[in-house]
Amino acid sequence: MNKPDFQESPPQTDRVNAYDEAHLATYLRLLDADEEGADWREVAGIVFGLDVAADPERAKRVHDSHLARARWMSEKGYRHLLKPRMQ
Repeated sequence: MNKPDFQESPPQTDRVNAYDEAHLATYLRLLDADEEGADWREVAGIVFGLDVAADPERAKRVHDSHLARARWMSEKGYRHLLKPRMQ
């Protein structure tokens, strides 16, 4: 069985990090689903491949933490994509 490439929650840094860059498409999917009013359980199953019925608390935590990071990216984090990283 393949290990999922999603963490329980994205790393909370004050700049865009490698995890954010690797999951930009996921963040966009989450924002679109939220805007459309999609049920978080369906989104967690589709986007993260989680068995929501087996562990709803974990599924909610994964969904909500990634949606919060997606919102941060859309409100503040995107600015960092335009600036070079400090080495």
